[in-house]
Amino acid sequence: MRILRRPAPATKWRSPPPLTPRPHIVLISSSRGRRRPDCPRAHSTLAQKQHSPDDADDAAQRSDDDAGHNDQTTRRPLPHLPFRFETGIGVFAKRPPRPFPPPFLSRPSASFSDPLSTHRAVVDGEAIRGLTNGDDAIYASDYFICANDGVGAWATRPRGHAGYESPLPSHLPDELWARLILHFWSAAIDEDLIRAATAKPARADPVDAEPHPVAALSAAYKKTLEATEAHDWQGTTTACGAQLHYATPSSGDGGSSAPTPLLYVTNLGDCQVMVVRPRDRSVVFKTTEQWHWFDCPRQLGTNSPDTPETNAVVDRVALQVGDVVLAMSDGVIDNLWTHEIVDIVAASIEGWEKTASPSRRGGRDGGMRQAAQDLVAAARNIALDPYAQSPFMEHAIEEGLASEGGKMDDISVVAALCVENSQEPETP
Repeated sequence: MRILRRPAPATKWRSPPPLTPRPHIVLISSSRGRRRPDCPRAHSTLAQKQHSPDDADDAAQRSDDDAGHNDQTTRRPLPHLPFRFETGIGVFAKRPPRPFPPPFLSRPSASFSDPLSTHRAVVDGEAIRGLTNGDDAIYASDYFICANDGVGAWATRPRGHAGYESPLPSHLPDELWARLILHFWSAAIDEDLIRAATAKPARADPVDAEPHPVAALSAAYKKTLEATEAHDWQGTTTACGAQLHYATPSSGDGGSSAPTPLLYVTNLGDCQVMVVRPRDRSVVFKTTEQWHWFDCPRQLGTNSPDTPETNAVVDRVALQVGDVVLAMSDGVIDNLWTHEIVDIVAASIEGWEKTASPSRRGGRDGGMRQAAQDLVAAARNIALDPYAQSPFMEHAIEEGLASEGGKMDDISVVAALCVENSQEPETP
């Protein structure tokens, strides 16, 4: 993924000492059904360490809470809405995660032998919401899911590390920006929900209390600029989120007065929100990728002219109970076509319903986690296959670029099932 503009050259900058990676042996198994044996080509062994499927599943098991679902245990409780999400996540990183730079760096939670994913990064004294997956950042809660993709091309820019003389790698800010935007965005949405619920006098018209996700994203963007200004941490990120709300029919409609689920989808860049109706294997809605040019998406951050107010696209989508909302990084949609995503989600849910075990967590007794992990596994198989046909390959060929096989990238999925909220109301 490319940076929109080249940052200005740094002054008095000294590159960090070189890092010598340890060698890793990578075993890649062939995928079925999409290979092209008539078009063989020589390809080099992947130099980066890749996570095994078991590693990815374990990471998702450990990180469901970190992705945001239980964040509210230490924050003000949110108001009770008629509908909520049951969520699960799936992740695969093209490289191991790293801690954030100061002042966002925190120490290992138990010992220096702990994986870096257990580090609790903080901003303004508060643990940063969500989960980092390579350059991606994802978040899952009862009313909001999000997938941001930090622009990895900042790894090649010396100012991407702002000239900070540290042994830390220079390409941290892309994932830092993705995570901070996500953190402040979800916090602003929660604040809006609480403010609307505690407004006095109470609003009589539900339209007056409808969500304003672009305003929340704009506030998040400004706070991220402020948080990174002191150390001049530079970077950019895409932003894609879905907020679950509801609509109440007016009294003059003559029909039922029961509320119906309504989804507010906000997109800036090339991640995607897709709404799938599993029972008839159909796509209710999906966002459209936003590019300046091929492989250069719209993005928020350093030197980018894009802003939430002028470039973010908002859609209101009528949902039904049982619909599945997916927030996915481009590592998914660059390797899987839409019909494959729908088939995988539907088959995963059908298979899970036949073998459901109440002892597993992750939304609908683990069904949403299973759907997310199945999508990640399918996308990973294509990404690792140099002979596979992929959407990214087709787009590149349309642009006149030579391309073959899948696209190696971070792969992140949040799967959210729309259900009626039977929980008891909480007083904010």
